Amino acid sequence: MHALIAASSGATFPVLTALVVTPILGAVVLLLMPASRPEHFKQVAFLISAVVGAMSAWVMFEFETGAAASFQFVDRADWIEGLGISWALGIDGISLWLVVLTGALFPLAIVAINAEHTPKAYFSWILVLEAGCMGVFLALDLFAFFVFFEIVLVPMYFLIAQWGHGDRAYAATKFFLYTMFGSAFMLVGILATAFLTAAETGNALTFDLVEIAESQALATTTARWIFLSFALAFAVKVPLFPVHTWLPDAHTNAPTAGSVILAGVMLKLGTYGFLRFGIYLFPEAAVYFAPLMLTLGTIGILYGAIAATMQRDLKRLVAYSSVAHLGFIIIGTFALNTEGIEGGILQMVNHGVSTGALFLLVGMLYERRHTRQISELGGLQKPAPIFAAVFMVVMLSSIGLPGLNGFVGEFLTLIGAFAAHRWWAVVAASGVVIAALYLLWAYQRVFHGPAEGENATMKDLTLSEGLVMLPFLAAIVFMGVYPKPVLERMEPAVDALIAHVEANVDGFHEAEADELHPIELDDLEHLESDDADHGEGE
Repeated sequence: MHALIAASSGATFPVLTALVVTPILGAVVLLLMPASRPEHFKQVAFLISAVVGAMSAWVMFEFETGAAASFQFVDRADWIEGLGISWALGIDGISLWLVVLTGALFPLAIVAINAEHTPKAYFSWILVLEAGCMGVFLALDLFAFFVFFEIVLVPMYFLIAQWGHGDRAYAATKFFLYTMFGSAFMLVGILATAFLTAAETGNALTFDLVEIAESQALATTTARWIFLSFALAFAVKVPLFPVHTWLPDAHTNAPTAGSVILAGVMLKLGTYGFLRFGIYLFPEAAVYFAPLMLTLGTIGILYGAIAATMQRDLKRLVAYSSVAHLGFIIIGTFALNTEGIEGGILQMVNHGVSTGALFLLVGMLYERRHTRQISELGGLQKPAPIFAAVFMVVMLSSIGLPGLNGFVGEFLTLIGAFAAHRWWAVVAASGVVIAALYLLWAYQRVFHGPAEGENATMKDLTLSEGLVMLPFLAAIVFMGVYPKPVLERMEPAVDALIAHVEANVDGFHEAEADELHPIELDDLEHLESDDADHGEGE
């Protein structure tokens, strides 16, 4: 392998490679540590993940805002040269905030883990999972992307199966089989994309994302079939209705850290995949299947919200709320306009922050009361007022209260969806109302009313727990009040993606322009002159 070269940023240190390799090295270090010192396992895991978080923060600050929509900090080297497979990593405005979210969420999830989870294998699997998630968001080679996309299944399987709760073996197996099934189709799609593109262009075989996407060498029907193979894998990973049934079981039976990472980061692998690989590689197919994806996203919003309302288990309720929130991301993405896609990306980050925080709080509640049944809780606001206040802020952000982060993302996705496909947006907006219903009702039953039995003596949020929750609360308020720094970094990449679709789909720009701008500028001028003439006549 040739020496890695960092391009587009002026940096000489391969920081993106370090983001992927550091957690793997940390996992190896943990496995080599003597078993006689278990108290150090958590400290080492946190230190490694904190280093990765610091590097992702450095990338965020060094990222060129408003720069041309090219990938920055690019690391590239030959991997399997004979097959055109390369180690290619890069970051742009679409992937930046998902990398930052991953870097921030893992150390918070690790530090929140109870001391009972001391086996070094537990923390090693978490670090391997972090490496896989980073690799997915950074990969610019289809083969490398598939490897990282599959790697994440193994650590999450063991985290659920070995350290989960309840029927954990069933939940872990179901999660693994569902996602493996979808990924098998994507592997066929990746191979077909690379080999057919090489055959059509007459160039050497390559798995380079940018080169394949820019060539657009596949026939229309072929591209549509391959898009469906990718879409199935991403739909299972999101998950989209009707392939979502693994999610409530996995969340309910996973350990707290597993639920936080699964909701905060892993569910974004599918939504990110639609943007980076689905729409970019197959723009015509994405436009063709957009009505189908919008329909599934809207059904997911309504189904997830209604199912959440019926849940008796608080953790399962939050799990079903993820199905609804991810439906908003899908309708924003397949609105295929700047507002919708920006809203979808922002909502990926918002969901990671808000739902990750909710799962942490539910985990803390379970540690205190050893139950998640809503009927067995009640009146917790009296013995634990700080806990109730933090839970309320996070819950309101998940609802989408103006001034908090959830509102900005949902607002942009609905604007984008309404501009392009207004009826889907109108129906999807009802999901916002139902979300308020099930979350407020759950909060009322858990925290209001008389506190009886063990509920009356429940311990309030401790100082260490409050420090863990503080970054979540800061992100919730900051992105709700001032989302500009987030949006301005993603906008060039989003505009470039839209321009790519317009350049490769005949009539897309004109059709969307008619839909988005039914009144042209000249028409407005005529209307103004008519109003002026009318005023003079009076």
